[in-house]
Amino acid sequence: MSMDPNQSHASSAASPEHVAAPIDAESAAALLKDGPRGAYFLAGVSVGLLFVGWLLFYFLLFMPRGNIG
Repeated sequence: MSMDPNQSHASSAASPEHVAAPIDAESAAALLKDGPRGAYFLAGVSVGLLFVGWLLFYFLLFMPRGNIG
């Protein structure tokens, strides 16, 4: 699907209804004062699940084999 090179293209970001309204510095600081709590929470849950999975592999797969050698 190719476009005609003679046809002009306008980005949807150029129209005012697709651009967020500007906010003042105090509002931005109030919104950002807590930091990225959601990202930290998601990272913590991910690392916790990864660690639990590692423990399951260790105790359910490797330990029943016993000593090798």
